Amino acid sequence: MPIVINVDVMLAKRKMQSKDLAEQLDITPANLSILKTGKAKGIRFDTLEAICRILNCQPGDVLEYVAD
Repeated sequence: MPIVINVDVMLAKRKMQSKDLAEQLDITPANLSILKTGKAKGIRFDTLEAICRILNCQPGDVLEYVAD
């Protein structure tokens, strides 16, 4: 998939655990895992906004396009 999800990178930079992010986003750790592994078919803008707010980053820090 040409879209790479860099949530793990941002979590490491912020020294935060996935379970803490999931809790703050009010989603299950399983759903966050689906997003982090790139298995999600999409992401809602309000979820992306919340991720950026919590991790203090920009959408481009979380999402990356990599050509095949």
